[in-house]
Amino acid sequence: MYVGRFAPSPTGPLHAGSLVAALASWLDARAHGGRWLVRIEDVDTPRCVPGVDRLILQQLAACGLLADETPQWQSQGTARYQAALDQLAATGLAYPCACSRKDIEQAQAARGITRQRGAELPYPGSCRPERGGLQGKVPRAWRLHTGSCVSIWPLGQTDPAQAAINFELHGALLAWQDRRLGLQRQDVEREVGDFVLRRADGLWAYQLAVVVDDAAQGITHVVRGEDLADNTPRQMLLQRALGLPTPRHLHTPLVLAADGEKLSKQHGAQALDLSDPLLALRRAAVVLQLNPAHQTSVPDALAAWTAQWRALWSTGQRAIG
Repeated sequence: MYVGRFAPSPTGPLHAGSLVAALASWLDARAHGGRWLVRIEDVDTPRCVPGVDRLILQQLAACGLLADETPQWQSQGTARYQAALDQLAATGLAYPCACSRKDIEQAQAARGITRQRGAELPYPGSCRPERGGLQGKVPRAWRLHTGSCVSIWPLGQTDPAQAAINFELHGALLAWQDRRLGLQRQDVEREVGDFVLRRADGLWAYQLAVVVDDAAQGITHVVRGEDLADNTPRQMLLQRALGLPTPRHLHTPLVLAADGEKLSKQHGAQALDLSDPLLALRRAAVVLQLNPAHQTSVPDALAAWTAQWRALWSTGQRAIG
């Protein structure tokens, strides 16, 4: 059975871009006759704003986007995340790391690699066990050994149970099919490196938390913004390492600010004006290339868009945006 989800971070109210992702995920669940869940991703506690989680739920309700189960808070999953990390460590797929950001920059600079604007430097594997491990240094974080994950995934082998997802590993290159973007490829070990599972400040990293939570909630389909597509191969590797199923993915078009940058809370995106929820929803529907609808109520408009979405996405793939 289809189970989808919308997973906002309570670092600020929903804005026009996040409403696009919320509407798309809700429509996809309804078009497939499935369930739609809401999960508040609040593990990055220093960035969370008190009360915003409840405000987000109120914004969704004002737009008629109601979850089929009681919303969950990611901060309640600590025991699950620890169990997952323990499993990875026991199988040699995770290791402690003592490197600071400066250490990583210096190691990569020695190789002639510098950080590109808006991107993180790939981790060079300095603390990998086969390279001497911590060498007496105090551990700061835990990382996934992407090289070991790749080595346990035979060349070109697709997991039979996940054949419909169309993801496979060719050497070190992970290839997967996004329902909107089509074929995607990434060499996680080279382009990202061994990514963090538990941060130096003791907080759980997004990649581990989202993978564990999606499995715990039985998520089968993930519909989210295109800016998160780059995370998908990391999450697929982690799912493979933990023996968890991989959902199907559809990444939606982004809403851009006047300067061409992605509209986001970090760049001062304004909170949704929900004095007229139907107008806000119509604007989101246009981004998704749906007919803005002439219905005069939110429920009627959502019903019309569900039918349109079903025609677009339930029986095949169609590029939007």
